Amino acid sequence: MDFAIEFQHVTKTFPGVVALDDVSFAVRRGEVHALVGENGAGKSTLLNILHGGYSEYAGTVKLNGTPVQFRNPHDAIHAGVSKVHQEISLVPNLTVAQNIFLGYEPRMGPLVDFHKMNRDAENILKRLRSPLRPDGLMVGVSAGEMQMISVAKALFHDAQVISLDEPTSSLSSAETDALMSIVRELKEHGITIFYVSHRLDEVFDLSDRVTILRDGKLVGSYETSEISRAELIRKMVGRDVSTFATRKQPRRVQPEVVLEVEDLSSPGLFEDIRFSLHKGEILGFAGLVGAKRTDVMRAVFGADPVVSGKVTVHGKVARITSPMDALERGIGLVPENRKTEGFVRYLTNEANISLTCLRRFQRLGFVDRSLRRSNADTYIQRLNVNPPRSDFPTENMSGGNQQKVVVAKWLSTQADILILDEPTKGIDVGAKAEMYALLEDLVAAGKSIILVSSELPELIGLCDRAVVMKEGRIVAEVSADEMSEELLLNYAMEGVAS
Repeated sequence: MDFAIEFQHVTKTFPGVVALDDVSFAVRRGEVHALVGENGAGKSTLLNILHGGYSEYAGTVKLNGTPVQFRNPHDAIHAGVSKVHQEISLVPNLTVAQNIFLGYEPRMGPLVDFHKMNRDAENILKRLRSPLRPDGLMVGVSAGEMQMISVAKALFHDAQVISLDEPTSSLSSAETDALMSIVRELKEHGITIFYVSHRLDEVFDLSDRVTILRDGKLVGSYETSEISRAELIRKMVGRDVSTFATRKQPRRVQPEVVLEVEDLSSPGLFEDIRFSLHKGEILGFAGLVGAKRTDVMRAVFGADPVVSGKVTVHGKVARITSPMDALERGIGLVPENRKTEGFVRYLTNEANISLTCLRRFQRLGFVDRSLRRSNADTYIQRLNVNPPRSDFPTENMSGGNQQKVVVAKWLSTQADILILDEPTKGIDVGAKAEMYALLEDLVAAGKSIILVSSELPELIGLCDRAVVMKEGRIVAEVSADEMSEELLLNYAMEGVAS
């Protein structure tokens, strides 16, 4: 068998945590090989080993039959192994070509050969059927186009193995379709694709084989055509989990209006935003990329300014000009981008969870560490955070567990109105099921929730009502009984029902 990559008895440990435990499997040359598992299963650790992020580990990694141990990502790139990261890092003040060639610019003596750089970049972009100009600046480049540039970087390095880590998590449907076409074309050219995704539709559409990790251990490798979706999920999580969000408890909507937004406007972003939220309600916000749902939520929370409009909380007009104003009125916001807005790097879970409510843990002007730790331990247990340690650095956790810490931070405030912006983005099906159960528990306890989500089954299964936005305006309000994917999509795309 002709293998591009072989992992043999790979083990990686961190203090108190075994991230990978004796993992062995192989990736065939020229195939699309999916790697799946719950958050914390070891997927990112394995990719970091393959790409030189972690150079110290037990076991062997082989590239084209030859053992390798990359000291850093540059070693991997020189060997033809490139990675397209989930969180794309490009330099906004440089051109497209400069980003593609960054650190490896062609030279003419001591100077950069810009003519050759632009010409070579144009050839790569044409191969990807991208309309981007190599000399164009990054201003206004969409998330999908950034992914194309990242793929272009890999092709520039003549990569024969390309890892794609959650490549569609921030893309629109059209951008996702374009990327899928490129993956198929790369495969036709004999390039090996190592594909990591929580979106099982993509796994089944694209991959030839799939490898499953659970709790750092190998569950197995399977021909994608020979494993069912239900079986794959069972092997991932070790239990039956529905892939669709459904309400398990009675609906809790009460007549009392806890939040009312009237005529909220911020020219250039959104206009005439009107909606209400009832006690015990899960109110969904649907819309395509660019609908400005996040901008509206940030404005309601006081994170961004508004020009006009009124917000009423529990029957009283509220002047909310900062997140502190919102917090004092019992409003919390779980932001879409957890890594830059959800938690503080270098802090532990205990410290991050307490950030929004430090006053609760003060005694005589000083923070009582035992109280703070007890609070963190409570939410770590309640949300099933893994590893279940309050002293663990949040940034070293998987994306799904980081998200749980962010949610815990806002639950600690005991806010009765919670805005959750894409709370299940980039997390696995098991963590999603836990998140759905948590939302039901929260409304059962009398809280009210605004759920912003791009996953229509999530909105349909969980929400009592859904507001649909298009280009900064509310175009429809749909009840639970009326909701369907077709209806929500028609409103989101056309502004009217079909």
